[in-house]
Amino acid sequence: MARTTLKHDLSLLLFLLLLTGGLFLLPGPPMVSQPTQGFKARAKVVSTEDGDVERHELVLFGSQRLTLQILEGPYKGQIFPAGNQLRAQMELDKFFQPGDIVVAVSPRESLQPGDELVAQDYARGRWTAALFFVFCVLLCLFGHLTGFNALLSFVFSCLLLWKAVIPLVLRGWPASWTIFGCVVFLTAVIMYLVAGLTRCGFCAFFGSIAGIFVGLFTAHFFTLVLKINGAVLPYAQTLLFSGYPTLDLRDIFLGAMILASSGAVMDLGMDIASGQAEVARHHPEITRRELVRSGLRMGRNVVGTMTTTLLLAYSGGYITLLMMFAAQGTSPWDILNNPLVAAEVVKTLIGSFSLVLVAPVTAWLGGWFFCRRSTTPTP
Repeated sequence: MARTTLKHDLSLLLFLLLLTGGLFLLPGPPMVSQPTQGFKARAKVVSTEDGDVERHELVLFGSQRLTLQILEGPYKGQIFPAGNQLRAQMELDKFFQPGDIVVAVSPRESLQPGDELVAQDYARGRWTAALFFVFCVLLCLFGHLTGFNALLSFVFSCLLLWKAVIPLVLRGWPASWTIFGCVVFLTAVIMYLVAGLTRCGFCAFFGSIAGIFVGLFTAHFFTLVLKINGAVLPYAQTLLFSGYPTLDLRDIFLGAMILASSGAVMDLGMDIASGQAEVARHHPEITRRELVRSGLRMGRNVVGTMTTTLLLAYSGGYITLLMMFAAQGTSPWDILNNPLVAAEVVKTLIGSFSLVLVAPVTAWLGGWFFCRRSTTPTP
């Protein structure tokens, strides 16, 4: 039995490795226009000149002059002037200091002494890669083979979204059903990779999919009733004016809701299924009805924390908006009428609805998967 289980685990791992490699080789999302070829390299800010920068209360406006030293490529070590335009937008503006590492760009591939570059942004790539590397090491050290499987599923999920879901939606596929199909496939891969081709994996998979499926239909209904058009998503209007005016923003918003809540739904489904599997293994004489009740009790305990987790996660993204409402003395009813707040309320409630549904479905399935008969113990 141990050899068979190990063989199945290695087969699933090899299958996922092949899928991940295939997704990596696929082309990325379609582009409206080809990016212009030019010069791009990491550079160090040697000095700054801030005489043309004006402060208007809390924001900066004007042009910052920089002196950059190229850190890589054929022009490594050379000094070039650069500019940094400040537009009084705190979320987008960068005010550089000497010693900062930035990304320097130019529309020309070959540079001449004295050519002026543009400081595009801070160079965050290496620190992000270092953070991801530490995450990978800790996950593998703690989880061993299971941790490696979780890491592989993490990379696979990112590639599936970037190389499959996003290109299909941009080409006109219905966003909500495309993302739902992606979630179904990811749920299958993750459940069977973690639990194997076992009754626990099947129980967790079908219970999670039932909750996500009903959540999708509920989301369709309430977005129509509450008149949420999907433009509340970041850069939604920019996307429409970038060459995709036919995209259905409401449908994309529906898919985003399902995608955001799917992780918590999968977590709850696996918690209940694995808990019932352990109960049945250590208490083989348990009846089907008692096992279902045990699953329901486990579900009640976890659902309470999961719904609060969704509320805190969604509220954290709009905490400054809530603070602004509080500072202005806005009434609670007016706050709920705000489209941004209404969108977050729908996200929280739809995700919680899926969680509440997945608990009894998984518990009922677990009673049938782990108990062959209703009154006698499993052989």
